[in-house]
Amino acid sequence: MKDVTGRIGLALAVLAATAVPAFGNMVEIVDPNTGEIIRYRPSFAKEAAPERPTYRYFDPSTGGYGTYQASREEMAERHRMKYARAHVRFVSGEPAGTIVVDTLSRYLYHLNADGTATRYGIGVGREGFTWTGIETVSRKREWPDWTPPAEMLERRSDIPEYMPGGPNNPLGARALYLGSTLYRIHGTNEDESIGYAVSSGCIRMLNEDVVDLYNRTEIGTRVIVLGPQADRSGLLAAISGF
Repeated sequence: MKDVTGRIGLALAVLAATAVPAFGNMVEIVDPNTGEIIRYRPSFAKEAAPERPTYRYFDPSTGGYGTYQASREEMAERHRMKYARAHVRFVSGEPAGTIVVDTLSRYLYHLNADGTATRYGIGVGREGFTWTGIETVSRKREWPDWTPPAEMLERRSDIPEYMPGGPNNPLGARALYLGSTLYRIHGTNEDESIGYAVSSGCIRMLNEDVVDLYNRTEIGTRVIVLGPQADRSGLLAAISGF
């Protein structure tokens, strides 16, 4: 990851983000024999269910307004549509082919030459694993193997030291490697994670979306990553057309 402080075309300031990873209602215990930290969710700690939004509608039979709560299925479909691939306006001085990652909104933009972009829904780094910077695509791989870094293996005792590429690999169908960092834009075998902050800093995409982006992207492509605390004024101007 590179530290960047100057003007980068979209007038995006780069700020570093640091925090302590949060484990929600997970409990940590230490094995006194091995010193290993074990994390588990106690039976009484229930997963917090997402709040079901309430909508107001006009009822022609009564001439008045009523309210209803969205079903879980409707909420899931609304979420899926929110992060579905789309062709959007994007007026920028950045060259065509540039990739802009907005981690706050959970979108990745691949810029076109006509003032538009292809927008994809993404999953991003969770609290404590966000970052901001400018990189270039240094490598591309189809069905990449996965070798977790030592830091991840220390945090997670439930993952293997190596996993060959394939449908069960968490890197999914394609991977774009960013500079000399450990970060990648890659697919996923957890479609439900798109739209959320769940990763260790990599950018996740649906497999069908990462295949589309992979086919559009060349080695050396410029990638601008905006962390949650970055200046997004240039991005907001680009997508609004101002």
